[in-house]
Amino acid sequence: MHQEASIREPLILGEKTYKDITDDVIRPIEGKASKLWYIFFTVAVITALYGIGQILYLLGTGVGVWGLNKTINWAWDITNFVWWVGIGHAGTLISAVLLLFRQKWRMAINRSAEAMTIFAVFMAGIFPMIHMGRIWMAYWVLPLPNQFGPLWVNFNSPLLWDVFAISTYLSVSLVFWYIGLIPDFATIRDRLKKPLPKHIYSVLSFGWSGSAKQWQRFEEVSLVLAGLATPLVFSVHSIVSMDFATSVVPGWHSTVFPPYFVAGAVFSGFAMVQNLVIVMRKVMHLENYITIKHVEYMNIVVIVVGGIVTVAYLAEFIMAWYSGNPYEDFIYLSWDAARGPYGWAFWSLIIFNNLIPQLYWIKKIRRNLYWTFLISIGINIGMWFERFDIIVLCLNRDYLPSSWTMFYPTATDIGIYVGTLGIFSTFFLLFTRYFPVLAFNEVKTILKSSGEQYKKQHQDNH
Repeated sequence: MHQEASIREPLILGEKTYKDITDDVIRPIEGKASKLWYIFFTVAVITALYGIGQILYLLGTGVGVWGLNKTINWAWDITNFVWWVGIGHAGTLISAVLLLFRQKWRMAINRSAEAMTIFAVFMAGIFPMIHMGRIWMAYWVLPLPNQFGPLWVNFNSPLLWDVFAISTYLSVSLVFWYIGLIPDFATIRDRLKKPLPKHIYSVLSFGWSGSAKQWQRFEEVSLVLAGLATPLVFSVHSIVSMDFATSVVPGWHSTVFPPYFVAGAVFSGFAMVQNLVIVMRKVMHLENYITIKHVEYMNIVVIVVGGIVTVAYLAEFIMAWYSGNPYEDFIYLSWDAARGPYGWAFWSLIIFNNLIPQLYWIKKIRRNLYWTFLISIGINIGMWFERFDIIVLCLNRDYLPSSWTMFYPTATDIGIYVGTLGIFSTFFLLFTRYFPVLAFNEVKTILKSSGEQYKKQHQDNH
């Protein structure tokens, strides 16, 4: 077994054996959930039901219940859509890109990050559909046989690219996540005694027996899917950014959007993974597997992509100045964004996205769970404001001063957004209850190279 350099911190703490790893991860599935889990789940379900009620009210009444007007015809709905798609980026990045680079630290967090991706993309998909107002017409966006007479899908529209990009991303992510679960489902199947759960996990595990041939194929399929998923990480959010970049609205018409949206997506996605993982680590007693070192590695990624986002912001201002375009100049350089009616949103973006993440340069903060949790929430607030600023700040002051207007969210706007947080949390909590949250069969492969007791043994022998 290849031994890691002793200078590296262990990724599995405690005197763990292979059996301990299985027992620790499967305990919540075999036994009862903790009180804390039930409290979180109750709150999530109530919030989800409230959100569903607001969505049904919207569909029954029409999109007039949103705070949109003739100048600002996109606002919270598309802000939330882009925000949720962004959060869905970290899972595939952690799983696919880090798998291709053979990073061992991904194994403790990839399963929950992949689940987060799938549930976040579900939430994102809700918004364009309810934005139509008549959701029963949603199938018209698909390139079906031309039975609508002169109506036909516009293949030049970036909104159609969104449909293809996001559905492809979701399907590849789902397959990638599910294939990784098969060996763990088989282990659960073999341990359960009750006939019904045993049968369910038996069906889910596709007759996995753990033979060398199956493991070889598992490795091959994982690598192929990782290779497919990696370009998708870059394509999905760059295509979402085309909704803006292909328009002529000042502040949107920008070629920097695709790379800048991708970096921002990874930035907010990793922050959300941190929030979920820190809570899950505590609730499910996984401190020995999701260590401070894992949190620190993720914070280092956050610093890197946060730096890219900051450079992209600066590039926008420099290009606005360099272009000499009076409209771009008005959007970026008139100081109206910073001092105008939406100044609070502009400064929220700068403080949460550019200034606060710089605290991660300090090692003590980077390795502190409380600070990480708070900064990660801050980053997601900042990234929400980034999407809000791009949409509303560029629309509220049109070419004609007579058309200038403000956007005020209604209770339905806020209710649907809060509701999607509740639906997402419900899905994620059900996942933690009935699915193994750690890829424990993969974690076992690094026990002898990264387990604490083996590293100590190795040091003692040398």
